[in-house]
Amino acid sequence: MRQQADRRETLRLLSDLVSINSVNPAYDPESNEERMADYIEDLFSAWRIPFEVQPVAPHRRNLVARLEGHSRRTLLFEAHMDTASTRGMTVSPFDPRCEGDRLYGRGSCDTKGGLAAMLCALKLVKDMGALPKSSIVLAATVDEEHAFRGVAHLIKAGVQADGAVVAEPTDLNVVVAHKGCLRWKILTRGRAAHSSKPHLGVNAILRMVKLVEAIRREVIPAIEEKQHPLLGRASLNIGVIQGGVQINMVPDTCEIELDRRLLPGETRDSVWQEFEPVLEALRDEDPSFEASMEAPMLEDRALETDSRERVVEVASEVAASVLGKHQVSGVPYGSDASKLSRAGIPSIVLGPGSIDQAHSAAEFVSIEQVVQAAEIYAGMMTKF
Repeated sequence: MRQQADRRETLRLLSDLVSINSVNPAYDPESNEERMADYIEDLFSAWRIPFEVQPVAPHRRNLVARLEGHSRRTLLFEAHMDTASTRGMTVSPFDPRCEGDRLYGRGSCDTKGGLAAMLCALKLVKDMGALPKSSIVLAATVDEEHAFRGVAHLIKAGVQADGAVVAEPTDLNVVVAHKGCLRWKILTRGRAAHSSKPHLGVNAILRMVKLVEAIRREVIPAIEEKQHPLLGRASLNIGVIQGGVQINMVPDTCEIELDRRLLPGETRDSVWQEFEPVLEALRDEDPSFEASMEAPMLEDRALETDSRERVVEVASEVAASVLGKHQVSGVPYGSDASKLSRAGIPSIVLGPGSIDQAHSAAEFVSIEQVVQAAEIYAGMMTKF
């Protein structure tokens, strides 16, 4: 039987969450997720749902609630409490405003809409009074928008489950695959000299120009030939370039920062193999050429969950009953689901809203989708 979510209660909860400034402290030192954790802890206490606190960093903690089921299976629901920066927003970030079916504010889409729906679903199942088939765990985690320390701590603390649902904006599609990400720097070295006698130096920026051109000509086309049926092409972006100290000096260093989106099966080693031949060719051309690849700043594998996993089948069945249809798909962005998957938990991503609105200047989420997400989550909690 379909679990009916209370639209008014869901909207009130979503509005409360959006009104809390939980920008990741990496982007706003005056903010952290502690205020969100305080609010959610009060909810669990008021609802008499058992929970544990997991300290992750000073003033930053995960909250993990649990409803016991009558089977040995466990279904995990996970959503992050932090948001992206408010810089450049054209709507008031923490003053939630409703306009038709839309609720505006920072985090409304990414991913407080999903978190509100999970919380409402948990209360809905708790209020039924009967044990669900499986034990239900809801983890509200920190730091997804920067370094994934919340989900990493959750895994290190020994979370175990037979399936996981991660809240990110998927337009309520059942996402079984998403890209991974590798970010790192490449440095070229030269020799400093006065700009009036540039022949006495070696210009590291000009060396980087050669390297960037070789990447554009040889590496990027080869990367874009790699395809996945749900994710499309792999990709590479050179997002930052820095070099030199002042205009009248020959620069002795230059660096670029690269973002490589990974398909399932790709690793740091396989990416390194794309670049090493290019660097070797430049060294063969000029034995004095100096360039080095630094250790990754971020390394996150792609997600790929078999469509025959129980969590996918149950999500598809419940989504179809709530929406009248369902779609299994892949997305180009990353999420905490890939970390849970690598820890041995079959994982999907499913949540209200469109990724096109996440981090946007006028971020919003569909209120109707948040209500539908609550009903899908509650249905999964009772059927898994």
